[in-house]
Amino acid sequence: MGKVIMVASGKGGTGKTTTAANLGAALSARGRLTVLVDMDMGLRNLDIALGLESGIVYDFMDMLDGRCTLDDVLVKADGYENLYFIAAPQTRPVSVIEEEKIKGFWDLLRNRFEFCVADSPAGIGAGFMYTAAGADTALIVTLAETASLRDADRAVSALVEKGIEDIKLIINRIRPEMIEKKLMLNADECMDMLSVPMIGIVEDDEELIRSALKGELAVNNPESHAGTAFKNIAARLCGEIVPIMEFKKKSFWERLKEVFGN
Repeated sequence: MGKVIMVASGKGGTGKTTTAANLGAALSARGRLTVLVDMDMGLRNLDIALGLESGIVYDFMDMLDGRCTLDDVLVKADGYENLYFIAAPQTRPVSVIEEEKIKGFWDLLRNRFEFCVADSPAGIGAGFMYTAAGADTALIVTLAETASLRDADRAVSALVEKGIEDIKLIINRIRPEMIEKKLMLNADECMDMLSVPMIGIVEDDEELIRSALKGELAVNNPESHAGTAFKNIAARLCGEIVPIMEFKKKSFWERLKEVFGN
């Protein structure tokens, strides 16, 4: 029996979809049969992060409505032996999905894959609730700022109301120099605000942006600190004990090198 992992955020712009894509790829690279599911109906973009936008024929609503089978809707991710993808409907608005159908969908994936990583839409609307209906674990992606954490807290409360007990925090785009200047909260302050255990910290990384521009994922870039952080989170999801990465503040010359290149 596999596990459904919901990747959620209280607001947009936290890097949630990038996180979901990289975690799915990292889990598959560890030999775990993994499926990534885009639950953002009408605003899907997880297919773009995976470079699969031209290969989508069916979406999960086609399967729920009986127009295709699970095998029809699954798209094999290029370059990944153990990674598959299921798209959200792009042109259909968020519609009412029967509770039994959506629970059956998650059970079907849980029985076939070791990990199902579901990219929930930002906020706590219908797509969030459809994803939460089958989630075993929820990963809340937040920035280390008060507004993002406040919205994340609302998402945590909604998940608790849905009966999800395994909720963990990913703090994204951490910048050590801003924490030192008190312009960004540190990890302890973030956890104190949410009272949720942390599963990973991801550094604000120029290499992640470079990878995205090339149509690649950060976990495939050995120079990316963010990619290493995502791989560490995947290891923890597999039950391994991996220390949280330490980030050193960059010198003036290191920052200047990033701006102007090598």
